[in-house]
Amino acid sequence: MSETSFDVIVIGAGPGGYVCALRAAQLGMKVACVESRATLGGTCLNVGCIPSKALLQSSENFAETTHAWKDHGIIVEGVTLDLARMQARKADVVSANVKGVEFLFGKNKVTWLKGTGRIVAPGRVDVGGTEYAARHIVIATGSESVNLPGIAVDQRRIVDSTGGLELSAVPGHLVVIGGGYIGLELGSVWRRLGAKVTVVEFLDRIVPGMDGEIGKTFQRVLTKQGMAFRLSTRVTKAESDADGVTLTLEPAKGGAAETLRADVVLVAVGRRPVTAGLGLDAVGVALDERGRVRTDAHYATSVPGIYAIGDVIAGPMLAHKAEEEGVALAELLAGQAGHVNYGVIPGVVYTWPEVASLGETEEALKDRGVAYTVGKFPFTANGRARAMGMTEGFVKILADKTTDRILGAHIIGPDAGTLIAELATAMEFGAAAEDVARICHAHPTLSEAVKEAALAVEGRALHI
Repeated sequence: MSETSFDVIVIGAGPGGYVCALRAAQLGMKVACVESRATLGGTCLNVGCIPSKALLQSSENFAETTHAWKDHGIIVEGVTLDLARMQARKADVVSANVKGVEFLFGKNKVTWLKGTGRIVAPGRVDVGGTEYAARHIVIATGSESVNLPGIAVDQRRIVDSTGGLELSAVPGHLVVIGGGYIGLELGSVWRRLGAKVTVVEFLDRIVPGMDGEIGKTFQRVLTKQGMAFRLSTRVTKAESDADGVTLTLEPAKGGAAETLRADVVLVAVGRRPVTAGLGLDAVGVALDERGRVRTDAHYATSVPGIYAIGDVIAGPMLAHKAEEEGVALAELLAGQAGHVNYGVIPGVVYTWPEVASLGETEEALKDRGVAYTVGKFPFTANGRARAMGMTEGFVKILADKTTDRILGAHIIGPDAGTLIAELATAMEFGAAAEDVARICHAHPTLSEAVKEAALAVEGRALHI
């Protein structure tokens, strides 16, 4: 095999692409990964998951220092914000992560083809004027922010999620358009650091894909923290000037328009797959009605030898979903039985408290006519949560009324994103709520709330 010929060429080095490349290399294939950024890791590591979590952690530390520590008997005087240093730390975290991926490429002998990839024919990829051959081509180009008509993102006064991570000053009033994961996380960052934050959402609720009870509780918690919400409202215009932005708002179901003034506007209304410039039309790769690459159950596109994974195909646009697909595809290409259980992919909002969702919601079960039982347990009754001073929220488990098999799990509370992993494991192995209830959980831990919620499915929680 020549230097320009590979078993697998992956286009895109985000979580799906780089993990696919690494797994394929582990399985003995000669692999190249195409990436146009100066660093590996894609949107997630460079301008998404990782930098946002760095700022979320830093801003939470700031909020704890200025508000919560006094309850623990820790009095800190004269706390000030050094936003430039906070942003520099965020950059350090990003740098360490992207360099880590580059190290892993070297360790596993994955070739980084630097530049923009374009499929010129089945088995042929052009990168910067050089053509490379591959038995298998994987499209893993991810997604990008969606813009709204009439609202021009300038990354100064009107920003998307990338610009929302790079503000050099805390805005007096930040208006977030969109009540989903990204908008609420970044809104939380700037609220903690001192901004007034208003969330404008077209629908009548926030986090629309999550369990309804969780969503209502989540909004109540964020409101108590100082975040304001304008639901069932659309933004039709945004006009910037030297001092800020004037937004025109209209009721979603019709009515009189009004204006809202902001220092900075964050547009966070969703994401769309990145397919432009890949040459998909020319080679016949089919897209669906939403612009996503069509694939079969084995991630194969309409063109033999070309595959797709991650945000560019159907399914939740989550980094861990893309990673699982990358591993599964690499194993399938190696003749193994790669598989992803799409019913057990957790979603997490990394605010504080965190919100985590897994499997079915109550609304979905009701719509399908599935008989179920609910088990809930509040963190106010958990000893560790009390000791931490973080008692907001609860664990909720939905189980089949007949078989007791866990159908869904939803948590709002401290470290919900970590706690949901136990229930994901249980669901992956088809466990019943009773199975989780009979597992010995260490005391005192937050995970005891999961056990108690499982006990509550049968009405026998011990501590409420």
